[in-house]
Amino acid sequence: MSEPAFTDRELDIMSILWRRGRATVAEVREELSDELAYTSVLSALQTLEEKKYVDHDIEGRAYRYFPLVAVEQAGESALSRVLDKIFHGSAESLLAQLVSDRSIPSAELKRMRQMLEELEGRDRP
Repeated sequence: MSEPAFTDRELDIMSILWRRGRATVAEVREELSDELAYTSVLSALQTLEEKKYVDHDIEGRAYRYFPLVAVEQAGESALSRVLDKIFHGSAESLLAQLVSDRSIPSAELKRMRQMLEELEGRDRP
């Protein structure tokens, strides 16, 4: 499978599927922040299915859709695109943008430092 690339609408829908695990068109539609027609949500799910990002099971008269792409795989792909296209490959610039002007809890900052130290430790002989 090629690297997943989602439109904003597709990413909204995938986010719901990743969180819920499985959902019908009606359930996805209920969770979207804007009101879309049932057929619009169905069309987006069918497109995701054609791209092999989701599949479905039949449940009564409804289809219950589920993700075939792991959230980590999608995140890695999206982050790689942002890193390359916006930050020109500079992880330092990306990290600076990520943590600047945000209130990050100290426990989360501590975990981030630990991750960086572990990565730095891999480079040492």
